[in-house]
Amino acid sequence: MKKVEVVAAILIYGDEILCAQRAKSKLDYISEKFEFPGGKIEAGETKKEALKRELEEELSINPEINDSYITVTHQYPDFELTMHSFLCDINTKDISLNEHISSIWLKRSELLSLDWAAADVPIVNKLMQDE
Repeated sequence: MKKVEVVAAILIYGDEILCAQRAKSKLDYISEKFEFPGGKIEAGETKKEALKRELEEELSINPEINDSYITVTHQYPDFELTMHSFLCDINTKDISLNEHISSIWLKRSELLSLDWAAADVPIVNKLMQDE
């Protein structure tokens, strides 16, 4: 089974969190689902370096990346995903969607109103508990 290690940003502006919608994919279980933006860690990168690069590529932003929040391991049908999430402070809602098809800023109490990728659900649940 293929193992993939990624990083994800919980972007916080005031009392809202950025929720980004994935593009249509041949993998039904993640196609058009909401996620916390981020991506794969490349060889030689730290987790924070990878997240900084991914956020610049995906959203054209450079937020303050704080401490690690929660690490999730999730078994998808054809790969195992380990996702390290980080709380990130951002001083603007002005982002560019370079890979995602839509985004929305929601309060923690509203997060479950979206159709999340399965690996992101434990992060959503923890954010709501920590409210």
